[in-house]
This record gives sequence, structure tokens and C-alpha cells, in this order.
Amino acid sequence: MARDCLRFLLGQEERSLTAVDPTGTLLDYLRLDEHRTGTKEGCAEGDCGACSVVVARPDGQGGLDYRAVNACIQPLGTIDGAQVITVEDLAATDGTLHPVQQAMVDCHGSQCGFCTPGFVMSLFAAWKRGGLAGLDDQGIDELLAGNLCRCTGYAPIVRAARLAGENAAPDRFDAAATLERLAALDDGADLSLTLDGSRHFHAPASAAALAALLERNPQATLVAGATDVGLWLTKHLKRPDPLVWIGRARDLAAIEVVDGALVIGAGVTYSDALDLLARYWPDAAGAVRRIGSTQIRNAGTIGGNIANGSPIGDTPPMLIALKASLTLRKGETRRVLPLEDFFIDYGRQDRQPGEFVEAVSIPLPGPDLIFKAYKVSKRFDQDISAVMGGFALTIRDGVVQEARLAYGGMAGTPRRGRAAEAALIGQPLSAGTVAAAKAALATDFTPLSDMRASAAYRLTVAQNMLTRLLIEVSDAGTATRLWDKRRIAHVGA
Repeated sequence: MARDCLRFLLGQEERSLTAVDPTGTLLDYLRLDEHRTGTKEGCAEGDCGACSVVVARPDGQGGLDYRAVNACIQPLGTIDGAQVITVEDLAATDGTLHPVQQAMVDCHGSQCGFCTPGFVMSLFAAWKRGGLAGLDDQGIDELLAGNLCRCTGYAPIVRAARLAGENAAPDRFDAAATLERLAALDDGADLSLTLDGSRHFHAPASAAALAALLERNPQATLVAGATDVGLWLTKHLKRPDPLVWIGRARDLAAIEVVDGALVIGAGVTYSDALDLLARYWPDAAGAVRRIGSTQIRNAGTIGGNIANGSPIGDTPPMLIALKASLTLRKGETRRVLPLEDFFIDYGRQDRQPGEFVEAVSIPLPGPDLIFKAYKVSKRFDQDISAVMGGFALTIRDGVVQEARLAYGGMAGTPRRGRAAEAALIGQPLSAGTVAAAKAALATDFTPLSDMRASAAYRLTVAQNMLTRLLIEVSDAGTATRLWDKRRIAHVGA
């Protein structure tokens, strides 16, 4: 069963669209077609937050999940079955401002006003999720890291966030009524849009339907959160055809513990994965908190980060260190391989035409496992890594029994430092052992120089990560972090 029209709620109004540009963005639709100009274009690459809107979907537990996303890189087709809320929707019909809007007014949180709607929508999403109440300044900074402002110095906006968190007054958004309307739109059909008979957008409703579609269209471009493909559309003006969105395939959005492993479906977003990552590997969750912004983590997926194959992707080094395996699917055939074997060379992965990443599986940690993850970039928030390191050690009776040291940014693919691992195994974790591992690391990698870092800097940083590992394992009281790992609960707001 297939449907040839895009259906969603825009505020309180239902939309059903057939003439949809497969690579058109939500932002362009809002501004050019709906004339909702409150939503701004600042960067067109998901960095500045001026385009932030809120997308609400059923949370599977009888409620609505409100999340801020970057409309500038979100293909319009990816909002099928959702409610889209813009700044124009917030005030009551009599003109009374929403609590987050009123807080911005009361605290003088706006000057030129260009970025203000984006800030308001990020605060609104957190307010609806109950995530503003009780946040301190650091928590608010984490929440708003994806919204940039040239005028205010941020302090008034932080005060506005705190004030809005104290206001629990009801607003005009009736979750029960919206859920009923969204349920009426949820027909379980595959979505198939065509423009001018030649350009196509597909959104299969299941992994099986996706597999069948890709067998017929092995050249298709897959998109999950569009946090990378979105830039192909806005910056490179590419028009991939067909474009296939996996977000309707609910079975790809499952995350669960199965047979002693955490299995993360290809459609699981960073925000969705955060709680379970924090439960088993706090450092992994801490590193995820530094991937993009709240808006990016609400859309981007771990499976997409893997399938993209970037040598500077943040999750693969961590997952490789943790012995993750990858399930690939083509039609009804599946194969499982160690994640580290998926990356062949720069821009090349072990994936056949028509094959897609279905899930990644991470063995749960044993009692002796020590896992650390370190990201080094020019900015703390919203920056691509110069070097990313994932380190898993098994230590018994003071001796390193197993070591897996995986790096991103050091080669054409995410890769382990096997000589450095060999220098650690069978030895006590001491300054002398780490010195030997650091020397061995120079034989493992010959990094490149580029706009993010020089080769010498990368090697030095990668070696110093081992020193940091030693310090954190041997002296947990030493301060080595710029942030508090206990704060990561704020990321999902």
C-alpha cells in the first residue's frame, strides 16, 4: 500500500501536499509557500538555529514528543505524519504570548530579533517536555548551544529560560486532540512522492519495504536525519534521485537490550540513544552530547553517522573500541560484520548496491571494562573533531588484559592503534607503559594536515589522550574535563 501525498499538521491546520519537491526543505516551504517568515535562514547548514521549528510526534507512551529541529536542512517529506509548530503558532488566539515568549520580553532577550524565533522555539520544545524547570546556567547553555545570537550576549536569554521554567501555566496546545488527529493521518502506508514525473521521494513504512525499494533502486540516496545530506541540498545544490527517507520505518527506530548487547536500529537518533548510552557507557553519552546541537541530535542518527563513513565521525571510534558489530541488509538477506571491518578506505565502505545499515550491536560492558572517550575540536560545542578517541581496557589484578584504542581523524577511516594496544596488553597501566604505547602510536598512524589540524598536532593529541586515560584510571579525583558528566541528562531536552 502506497500513498502519493504528504500529510501533516501545520500548527492546528492539516496539510495534504502532492506537488512536493523531493529535495525541497521545510524552511523553504514555510517561508515561500506558507509565508511564515518568522522562521529565518541564517546559515542553511544547521549551525545557527535561526530556522528552528518544533516537530511533535507520538512518543509511543500516550503522549507527544516535542523536539526542536533545523528546518533549513530538513527535507519537507521527512515531516510526514507529524505536527510542525512555528513561532507564529505560539500565542493564544487573543494575542496572549506563550510563557516562553513572555519570558523573552520580560528579560529583554531580544535585540535585532533575527535569531529570536529560533531561541523561542528551542525553549518551547524544552518547556513542553518539562525540561526547563530547575535547569542551571550550564544546563541552559547546553540546551541552547545550537542557537546563536550576535546581539544579546546570551545572559538575558539565559534569564528568560530560567523564568520560563518557573511558569507551568497551560498553553493552547492540546496533546490529546493532536494525538487523535495524528493517529488519523497514520495509515501505515509507504509514502511515494513524484514531481514532474521524474524526481522521487520515498518513505517506506517498514524495514522490509525499504529493503524491497532499494533492491529496485540500488542507486537511491538514503537519508535519516539529513544532517549531512541536507547540506548537499543547500550548499552543493545536489538533487539526488530517488531520495529515500528511513524515518517512517518504525522497526528501524528500536533500541533495546538483546542477548547481552545494546541493539540500536538505524533510525535511532542521538537523543533517543542517550539515556541507554549513559547507563552503560557514560563517556559515550558525554561524547554524543558534543555532537552538533540539540537540534542536530534530535534529527541525526547513529546509523547514519556510521553509514556516512566519514573518517571524522564521532561515534565509530567509540563503537569500534566497544567491539560493536553491524547488521547489513539486502532484500531478505542479512550479514553481520565487526564495525571496524565496514570501513575499507576513505569514502569506501563494505556495502553492496541496494544494501543498507539495519542496526548496530554493542556488547554490554563486563565488570572489568574501563571505557573512555575523548573529543578534541576547536570549539567545545557544534564542531567537527580534529581527533576523536575511544578507549576500552580490561584490567584485572592491575594488569591490562585487553586494550582497544580506536581513533577518528587520524587516517582515511576510523581505525585502531594496534601497535599501541600491543604495548599495553600484559603490562600494568603505568607511566612507563603508556610512554611505550605513545611511541608505538607513531607507527600506527600517519595523519594528514588539513583545515582542522596539522599532522603533528593530531599525533600529539592522540598520544596525549593516552596520558589522560592513565590519569583518569589511576587518579579519578583529578579534574580533566571541561564539563560534568552528570549533566548529560539535559541533552535530550
